[in-house]
Amino acid sequence: MSNLTPASPLRDWPADPAAGQVLRGLSASRGQGEQALALGLPLEQLVQASGGTFPRELVDVLVTAAETGRIPEGLPTAPPAGTAPAEEPDPGIEIGTPEQWTEQITPGRFDGQTVVVTGAASGIGRAVASRVRREGGRVIAVDVSADGLAALAAESDGAVVPVTADITAPESADAVLAAADGRVDALANVAGVMDDDAAVHEVDDTIWERVMRINVDGPMRLMRAVVPGMLAAGGGRIVNVVSEAALRGSAAGAAYTTSKHALVGLTKSSAYQYAGTGVQVNAVAPGAVATGIRVPGAAPYGSVRTARMRVAIPGLATAEEPAASITFLLSKDAVNINGAILPSDGGWSVA
Repeated sequence: MSNLTPASPLRDWPADPAAGQVLRGLSASRGQGEQALALGLPLEQLVQASGGTFPRELVDVLVTAAETGRIPEGLPTAPPAGTAPAEEPDPGIEIGTPEQWTEQITPGRFDGQTVVVTGAASGIGRAVASRVRREGGRVIAVDVSADGLAALAAESDGAVVPVTADITAPESADAVLAAADGRVDALANVAGVMDDDAAVHEVDDTIWERVMRINVDGPMRLMRAVVPGMLAAGGGRIVNVVSEAALRGSAAGAAYTTSKHALVGLTKSSAYQYAGTGVQVNAVAPGAVATGIRVPGAAPYGSVRTARMRVAIPGLATAEEPAASITFLLSKDAVNINGAILPSDGGWSVA
């Protein structure tokens, strides 16, 4: 009888004689190596994280395969682990199982502070908003999803103020400042959208304009709104979420990559302009994260090119992992850090 359940980490599944063959076969059919399976993410969370490419039904299939030892027909398979030579570590070096990270809350770190978080209804934004609240802060949670914000606010005992707004609309910045009573100690620009991996000759004007509005114009407008108050108060922290695509050209399509490089430019320019005022502007560049962000299709040419590089992704993080990096830079503990672009990608950017 297998001990594997939908809550078991993905990395525990490849060792199963039946379910492991199915997982390795699926990974190989998508051009990925077994390193893509070495994740601590629970199997059931892949349904949300994959954006539909890993359906709920497949979880049931894998659980049944593990319980019965039978491989379902019609699915790609790969040989069991151990049938091919494994890469050996350096002689004399013992490599153990990586330690599991557990979120460690710092009580009182945001006491008396008001923090604006965009994209707060789901994914990284929700993880940032939740952590700031649990560390004593008052959160102005901004998103287009009223339902997601309501669910977040219901957990907060009044410490989360939901603002349903489209950050690309000029009036949204006024609504955010009003909800914050004019005082913003820190701003996390997390909201963003993906493109379809299109190379420049495939770029669709509608996707290009939407990506630029949300990923560049929205953050700029909120920064423009909150900086005067931060200057008057003698300080504040701004963190822009820029993505791995801000560090390389192979992580996404032309539109998304351009937007994130632009946000790096906005971050660095602002860090320079306000240096010495107490206003700090930094960015965090997450790698692959289990957020379920919607990808609008796949461009025929560009998606094939980017897929070749994604096999180098070290692993899939939970939303709480990059949120830990972001909340650090939002806090006063980030003193003397200004203009930094911090990769939070498990080392993907050094490959």
